[in-house]
Amino acid sequence: MDLAPALQLHDVSKRYGARWALVHLSLSLRRGAALLLTGHNGSGKTTLLRVLSTVVRPSSGRVEVLGVDAGAEPEKVRSQVGLLSHANFVYEDLSGLENLEVLARLLGMRVSAAPAALERVSLSPKDDRPIRTYSAGMRRRLALARLFLKQPAVALLDEPFVELDPAGVSELETRIRELRAAGTTLVLATHHIEQGLQLCTDRLHLEQGRSIAA
Repeated sequence: MDLAPALQLHDVSKRYGARWALVHLSLSLRRGAALLLTGHNGSGKTTLLRVLSTVVRPSSGRVEVLGVDAGAEPEKVRSQVGLLSHANFVYEDLSGLENLEVLARLLGMRVSAAPAALERVSLSPKDDRPIRTYSAGMRRRLALARLFLKQPAVALLDEPFVELDPAGVSELETRIRELRAAGTTLVLATHHIEQGLQLCTDRLHLEQGRSIAA
């Protein structure tokens, strides 16, 4: 039996007051694919990721994730989706390991999986410094470790290369390829188009919330 696509948008629009952030978007993305999401600041990329993750609801249209109606069953969708955004919630006074252990308990996962998730992004489980002392790049790595810990079927990455040095960018590219190899469906929003084209199979370019041929 054929599986439902990983993501489907059916004439989705989102309005904030008088401004339309998304305008009549339709899309079907197969499972295991990687979608490069491009566009200038304000084009609707982050709004689309927030809609796909059920953080916000569309003003009209329907979103399906892995065959599940996101409007009708948002909790079921959230259990399968991981979002790496600009503002990933962390406990500032806890260490990186302690943060992942808390997340593991919330997800009903083995706490013992937390150290490996940190090591996968080159953070030490033995580093007991609180998150408030982390650099911007270290925070980005921790956000990625949270994603690996959850092991989502669909990963939404919002400007993941921001605040990473060249070595960090290279390592992140490797980790994204590992996610793809494991069968994870990816949506990657980035201004780093060259990297994105190398990592992704499909592309969606937005201008003022509309899909435009790139």
